[in-house]
Amino acid sequence: MRRARGQVPTPPELVARMVALARPWAGGLRVLEPGCGRCPFLRAFREAYGAGFRFVGVERFPEALDPPPFAEVHLADFLGFQGGPFDLILANPPYGAPGAGIGLGEAERRAYRKRFATWYGRYNLYGAFLEQGVRLLAPGGVLVYVVPAGWMVLDEFRRLRRFLALEGGLEVFYLGRAFPGLKVRATVVRFTKGGRGLKLYQGFEEELWVDPDWQGGMVRFPHPKALALEREGVPLGELFEIRFAARSPELKRHPLTRTAPGPGLVPVLTGRNLKPGHIDYETPYSGLFFPKERAGLLKPFYARPHLVVGHTRHGKVVAAFDERAYPWREEFHLLPKGTPLPERRMAALVEYLNGPEVQGYYQGLYRDAVPHLTRSMLERLPLPRDLLLLRKSVCPNGQSD
Repeated sequence: MRRARGQVPTPPELVARMVALARPWAGGLRVLEPGCGRCPFLRAFREAYGAGFRFVGVERFPEALDPPPFAEVHLADFLGFQGGPFDLILANPPYGAPGAGIGLGEAERRAYRKRFATWYGRYNLYGAFLEQGVRLLAPGGVLVYVVPAGWMVLDEFRRLRRFLALEGGLEVFYLGRAFPGLKVRATVVRFTKGGRGLKLYQGFEEELWVDPDWQGGMVRFPHPKALALEREGVPLGELFEIRFAARSPELKRHPLTRTAPGPGLVPVLTGRNLKPGHIDYETPYSGLFFPKERAGLLKPFYARPHLVVGHTRHGKVVAAFDERAYPWREEFHLLPKGTPLPERRMAALVEYLNGPEVQGYYQGLYRDAVPHLTRSMLERLPLPRDLLLLRKSVCPNGQSD
């Protein structure tokens, strides 16, 4: 039941490490556990530091509640709770997009969107829990959460990153797969209200990066070769407009979409049709078909050949040139901002995007924090100047290219 609501039990050893990060500086502090259930963090905190604190828990679901006798527990929605301020907040907040089977109705989602300044796009409950926790902290207070790693780089968390940078200092401990049986990559964040800057760690010990002036940008792993490529190259976003294809609901409700082949119809392509350097135009993975000559009615850019880059490829960059101009479901579609590249230069660009240099760049900066490429990652991806002929070059036959 708790997993269905986005709540996953925290391994005891992880609870202990997070409690150690809390480091209380005085007795009598107010210690809060949001989404507390049976209060594993409050129990572990009391065992580690003693009884001389004021323990508070907040739990929305009464059937999940099993509090210890020493805690003051509120049966309430933490995202509307106003019982602060608190000196220490520890939690494993629920994960999940509102509406994804975690018990939120449309009215509640609208209220959250209005209430939280960091709410943006396809947001996630743990982002709202982070904002709410920070707002309930006393000056100098500390928050310790374990949350998925997606907030580090995903575009929908850019407001959250900016909010955290403005409100205090942040330490990020990247754990990778910390929950048995789950694919989610996890981070522990230790936030100090009124502090400044960012520190990134591998695990709980190895310091990777310090940025005393962090302003809320993507939290990337330091990788000297990848950063050198960015300094030397041209960001892809300067040369290409990046569009996203039609999503399934838009396709399914279009009056020209069909679920069986027929005259003039072609398969709507998906990421499974996209291979490194080529496109499978035949296999109807989507189960949807659309008139080839009217593909531009779905998205205008479908009507002309262009570069396609995979969205969800689990840590890889996959690109191909759609020379037939087919309809697509999802994926990134790149349109040149100026004069299109000559055919042989486009072929070289596709080869480069699928090549080891780009794969090393992507893995070096982002590792496995998220399973998909984002628009911001793609915009920053560096393209070699020579490849793009930003300076005049000469072809082997002596003609200018």
